[in-house]
Amino acid sequence: MAMGRRNLSMMRLGRCVAFLAAAACLLPFTILLMVADQQYNLTYNSKRVFYQESDFYKINGTYYAPAYTITTPTLLRNQFVYDNGTHEEGLLTREKFMEVNARMEARREFLKSECSRLGLDSSSHKANAWEYLINRQYHVIWCNVFKAASTSWMYNFNLMANYSATFLAITKEVPLVLARKKYARPTVEMIKKAQADSITFLIVRHPLERLASAYNDKIVHAWPKSFHDKMGRLIIKKYRKTLKKPAPTEKYPVFEEFVSYILDEVRAKRSLDMHWTPYTHFCTPCRINFDVILKFETLEDDQKYLIQLAHLQDIIKPEWRNSGKGTNTLNNINHLYSRLKKSQLEGLYRLYRNDFQLFNYTIDSYYEIVQDDSSNHG
Repeated sequence: MAMGRRNLSMMRLGRCVAFLAAAACLLPFTILLMVADQQYNLTYNSKRVFYQESDFYKINGTYYAPAYTITTPTLLRNQFVYDNGTHEEGLLTREKFMEVNARMEARREFLKSECSRLGLDSSSHKANAWEYLINRQYHVIWCNVFKAASTSWMYNFNLMANYSATFLAITKEVPLVLARKKYARPTVEMIKKAQADSITFLIVRHPLERLASAYNDKIVHAWPKSFHDKMGRLIIKKYRKTLKKPAPTEKYPVFEEFVSYILDEVRAKRSLDMHWTPYTHFCTPCRINFDVILKFETLEDDQKYLIQLAHLQDIIKPEWRNSGKGTNTLNNINHLYSRLKKSQLEGLYRLYRNDFQLFNYTIDSYYEIVQDDSSNHG
């Protein structure tokens, strides 16, 4: 009997030892999970910081700078290098980088101030995530504004999605279609979560230049039987008969017909084509914070700045890819707007008012180009 009790006790002791041994094995794994979870939470609660002059330091004649850092120590990114007096081809010098950095800070502050002044930063204005692309591998978020270097940056985002340059050179697929196979359309919550350790940017240009570019590309040079070709035929059918003699002979809508169509669509409260929708509707920049605001007027340096800031110099280059057809020079733009009436120009300003105001563009010079409404020009 005593022997039986002794064996039972030994069995219980063996089970306890086995349990403790198993627990000891599991403990490091449990701690690892807790640490990983804590780092994950830190990642999405960390604050982003940008350059200051004091961020640069020098070793043996070479300048270093943290290209983009956040306050969580484990998430510091690799650094890039400035030579003393020279720099890698295609990159900005230290002094130029700091100049562009100051420009970006001024643009962010101006946007924030205008959003507040116009009341566009309130929760009553719904954020729109539809045109954003989030790349988690390289920590960049882009709001795609059509006709604002969108061809170039769609190509760049496809490179970052691991499509090869060779494949992109020969494929017949539309770049946007390729991109959306890799970048699902996000929700606002997804954007805000990814922003914790990413750079969010958009590219803007003068609203009336963007409209002229869209007209030239999508209307004047529309592919036969395409959506925009059919749109052009409908515009001609509706608006050409309203023009005074002599009627235009072009087989595509002339600019004043195109503008009349857009303004009538606005009055009817119908959705506009994505190539001339105001980009404040696309990107809702008063509801989603942007770290970098690139402008067409300074695009060369702005692109280099962004590429360095995001550590993309080994992946993409600040090149210009434009699928647009025909010319879009200042002379051509002036010629197009010289066909409009003052009332049409004012209608366009009302449509793009927020684009003008939020990004510090003016329409004043265009009043010198357009005609008075009393003019008899067809």
